Amino acid sequence: MKATRNFKNPLITPADVKPSREDFKVDCTFNAGITRYKDEIIMLIRVAESVISDDENIIKIPLLEKKDGKYHLVIKTFDKIKDAEKYDFSDSRTIFAKTNNGEKVVKYLTSLSHFRIARSKDGVNFEVAEKPFMFPDGSYETWGIEDPRITKIDDTYYINYTAVSEKGAATALAKTKDFISYERLGIIFEPENKDVCIFPEKINGLYFALHRPVPKAIGTPDMWTAKSFDLIHWGQHHHFSAVTDDGWENGRIGGGAVPFKTEKGWIAIYHAADKNSRYCLGALLLDLEDPNKILAKTKMPILEPEAPYEKEGFFNNVVFTCGVLYENRVVKIYYGGADTVMALAEMSIEDLYKALGI
Repeated sequence: MKATRNFKNPLITPADVKPSREDFKVDCTFNAGITRYKDEIIMLIRVAESVISDDENIIKIPLLEKKDGKYHLVIKTFDKIKDAEKYDFSDSRTIFAKTNNGEKVVKYLTSLSHFRIARSKDGVNFEVAEKPFMFPDGSYETWGIEDPRITKIDDTYYINYTAVSEKGAATALAKTKDFISYERLGIIFEPENKDVCIFPEKINGLYFALHRPVPKAIGTPDMWTAKSFDLIHWGQHHHFSAVTDDGWENGRIGGGAVPFKTEKGWIAIYHAADKNSRYCLGALLLDLEDPNKILAKTKMPILEPEAPYEKEGFFNNVVFTCGVLYENRVVKIYYGGADTVMALAEMSIEDLYKALGI
């Protein structure tokens, strides 16, 4: 069983979002967190912007730099011809510094991501705000903020996201009650750790989360779990689910949407990529009292890159979710297509149970 794409896909494209500055262009609108707030559905979109250049040999990149005790947005300029000895410009997403031994080291990203709010009454037709809701700030966000997930606990909406800088990709946390103002709470998982999904209630007195550290010397990019008293300090880490030797999960796996509760257990929609970086979505059924216990797992993807807006874009062959709504026994998966657009696919909980083999 697979999820069914909405006939209005893609729901949001870069053309639908106003740049935050006149000299910027919107490259990608993707990987949004999702929640219901009062009578609206809130989509917190990752918006990646780059600097407009009239010369194909000149690259301008946005980033934050510290001056007079505060971080400010600056534009750095590179000449692809004059700077060719120092830098590698072959990847449109990244500028690499060349080392003496011939290796390439990531030096800069060519775009800067922030979060923009989109609102909808029906979950399909969204109105995108003209200004950013959350913009990068501080030493851990100099290269941007990415891939937000929203967990509602009581009357507070917690937003965990990837904070990117020259120090690495860490997971940070913020909170809001009204999606007008917010408070940053700081780093909760140090680099490199991404794809954090925080459960919407305490389990046996503790908060519970999925996370994905990336080993550099030994090991593979697998999913782990962790527990916390306060959402800030995390421990009791447990290796949870590993990549496979072959097939659609043999490259990396990680949390996708915030898990939701059903009569049969917690369901987590997760992502996996193969060694060719083709990203698909699967599902896990977890024990209600101990989510470390995997009760069932989809053998095949419930969503994989097939539509044109999933196969071709800023990064081809990607479906990637940061948010799901489970309402009236329908699982609504909001996902990024080809790292470029936002889309929606749905399946009934009964069909998802069948995909899980239960």
